Parts: sequence; structure tokens; C-alpha cells
Amino acid sequence: MFDFRLQVFNTVAKRLNFTRAAEELFITQPAVTKHIHEIENHFKIKLFDRNGSTIKLTPGGETLLQFTEQIFDIYRNLEFEMNALNHQHIGILRIGASTTVAQYVLPPVLAEFHKKFQDIKVTLTINNTEKIEQALQNKDIDLGVIEGHSKNRLLKYTEFVRDELVLVANPNHSFTKKRVIKPEELLKVPLLLREPGSGTLEVIAHALKPLGIKISQLQNEMQLGSTQSMKLYLLNSNALAFLSVHAILKELKNKECAIIDVKGLSIERYFYFIQQHGQAEALPDLFMKYARHYKFR
Repeated sequence: MFDFRLQVFNTVAKRLNFTRAAEELFITQPAVTKHIHEIENHFKIKLFDRNGSTIKLTPGGETLLQFTEQIFDIYRNLEFEMNALNHQHIGILRIGASTTVAQYVLPPVLAEFHKKFQDIKVTLTINNTEKIEQALQNKDIDLGVIEGHSKNRLLKYTEFVRDELVLVANPNHSFTKKRVIKPEELLKVPLLLREPGSGTLEVIAHALKPLGIKISQLQNEMQLGSTQSMKLYLLNSNALAFLSVHAILKELKNKECAIIDVKGLSIERYFYFIQQHGQAEALPDLFMKYARHYKFR
């Protein structure tokens, strides 16, 4: 329903790459450029600054991005509410989620979803990313929600919500005084790591690779199977751990833990919905649409 030019701008603004935007929208790069120029001519303002092969948003582009996000939220909510009026939703929805997203992201979404769709019975299975993918392929669940982006070509991945992994320490740890450490200092401290097959571990390994650090080089003090157990361990030890920022909001507020920045390291990721290709079932699609416009605090 909305102006396609705004969708083109929004995609370029998020990807900061005209070629990737064109591929994602299934149009040519000249078409992307044409749409951007039309918006710039309409508002008489430049939206992007170009420096060689890189681009960045101008102040005008930042403002337009904020408004396009609001516009798309309104349209998504409108479409969802209007469609919900036309259907009676009833049945069982089996969701499988990896541990971090199951413990810290999904519960409030599930609670609000149940209030609105009380005739849908939801079951939630919790396991690591690898096993959730297996459960989906075995048809043990209808919808998966995982950490990181696997390489399984049999599955379709849809972005859910953005996350960031941060290095967390006990507030009394010596590193909290300096706040920023060098990458090589990671090799000298005990770390808590997730088990093989964990999406979090896969994302950490990928992020450390450009810094010349392998997971095998880290001092693995202990391997723990959940974020909650890692948090409780940290409160009583001198170890550090990479944890989802969603998982430590309460502890940060209560000053029970501290974030240590690693120079040159930023670990951002998405939580993803996963489905089998060709899968088009009403209840999983309904939950995905509802969850994607849920307002996280």
C-alpha cells in the first residue's frame, strides 16, 4: 500500500549499499538510484553522502529513516488488525526457540499474543540453535526462533529483532576500571562459553575471526548450556562471558554486572524466525507478524 520509493530508501538506508538493496528488492541498481533521486528532488534535500564505494546517511536521511520506520509500523499494524478481523484463529502452535531468545525475548511477546488470541494453544520447546533446526526439519515444531544465522539451505530465515553480544564481568572485576581492553587481552582471562551447536558461540567465533582470534585460543573456564547459568556463575567468579544485551538489562540496572568494551569488536546479530521452504501455515505466519511489530522496551 505504501509508496514503493520509501521502501527503496528504507532498504538502502539500512543496508548502506545500493547493490544489496537492489538485490533485496528484485530491481536494478539504476532503478534504486532513480527512486532515491526522485525523493531527494521532492524534498530538495540530499539523503546520502558518498565517499568512494561507501555511503552514509545525511541528517536529512536520518530524519527520513525515522519517519519511514514509523510509517511502516503503522501499515504493518493496520494490515495485521484488518486481517485478524476476517479470521477466527484457533489451534495449536508449536514453537521451538534457542535458549537466549526463549528466556529473555519471547516471554512478553507470548503473554501479549495469548491475551489477543486465547483460542490458540502455544507450546514452547527450548534447545540450542542446531537442535531447534533439526526439530523443524523433523516437523516436531511449526516455527523456530534462533540466535544467529545458520547455513542450512533447507530453511528460510526471517529477521525478528536485533541483538548485541557484549563482554560481561562481575562489577568487581579489574577490567571494569579500564572499561576498554585490547583484543589480545581476551586470551589472558578465563571465559565462560556456550556448548557446540549454540548459535551464540557461532556468532562469537565469526566476530573474533577478523581480529585473528580463534575460539580454541580462548581460556575456556567452563562450558555452560544456558545464559542464566552463565550470569549466576559470573556473579560469583572472576570469569567473563559474551552475553546478549537482552539478557542482562535487569543486572545492568541493579549494577550487578558491567560491560567491558573490546577495542575493534562489535558483535551485532539478529534473532531469526525459521521455517521450511514452501511452508505457508496460518498460525506460524500469524505469530511472526504479531511478534515483529511487538514494541520491546
